[in-house]
Amino acid sequence: MQPDDLQRLLSTEMPYGKYKGRKIADLPGNYLNWFAREGFPKGEIGRLLALMQEIDHNGLKSLLDPLRGR
Repeated sequence: MQPDDLQRLLSTEMPYGKYKGRKIADLPGNYLNWFAREGFPKGEIGRLLALMQEIDHNGLKSLLDPLRGR
């Protein structure tokens, strides 16, 4: 994980698919789990999706709440 990754989860939009335009931090858990089963895309988006899936899977989404107000 890189220092700015949590902020990137809140600012980066999903570039394609059913949830195109939705922030990565706001993607539903079942969608993130689908990527975990099928494989994350390569590059920055895949890395952020994998991080968000870990956060969601471990019940840590509240860690992002203080950053939402910035």
